Amino acid sequence: KASGRAKASGDTDGFVKVLADATTDEVLGVHMIGPRAADMIGEATVAMEYRASAEDIARICHAHPTYTEAIKEAALAATANRAIHA
Repeated sequence: KASGRAKASGDTDGFVKVLADATTDEVLGVHMIGPRAADMIGEATVAMEYRASAEDIARICHAHPTYTEAIKEAALAATANRAIHA
């Protein structure tokens, strides 16, 4: 489901998916397709470099309304399917 910012901009095509280890929750990869993906991928790169968990990403404050909220939503979805706007 598109974020509020994406809806306001008419950019509703795309998705973010966080892949995390089922046992440790360590982020193994992140898929991003859509507007602003190039601007957002840096957060995923840092998370993977520092061996962050999906829960770590989910706990980071993401401003509203922004495209980056999709990263938080994807991290929540990867942690026991807790996405708010699923």
